[in-house]
Amino acid sequence: MLRARMRATSGWSDACILNISSHGMMINAPVACAAKGSIIELWHGGRVIVGTVVWRKGTRAGLRAEDRIAVDEILAISQAPSLQLTAESWPQVERRKRPRDYDDSRLRSRAMEFAGVAMIAASLAVGAFMTVEQAFAAPIHYVRATLGH
Repeated sequence: MLRARMRATSGWSDACILNISSHGMMINAPVACAAKGSIIELWHGGRVIVGTVVWRKGTRAGLRAEDRIAVDEILAISQAPSLQLTAESWPQVERRKRPRDYDDSRLRSRAMEFAGVAMIAASLAVGAFMTVEQAFAAPIHYVRATLGH
């Protein structure tokens, strides 16, 4: 078990790394872990691991890391004589490669939805126009023939 600090959308809390591999880890946090699909940061001895929660059961969760985890370095750090983990000592900056802006994502999805609805409406309008044109084509042909045009 390796002590760590966890930052999720709810803020900072303590966590324990129970199992670690080069692509992910299992953690235990006294405060309920973040929801499945959310992104969290784990700080352990100055190293930051950014991961996505892929499963959750109670206070345990499985994370898939965004980058490859240097397991040997993490284990070497954990053998240091004193490991001070306080929220005040950690920087409050975003460490992900691509910070996620949920408002931007929501606006993009709304724009895509609007474009899809507009395309469906245009298709229905063209279909209705063609149907009405075919319905009036025969009577207009008879009128033209009768008038001699």
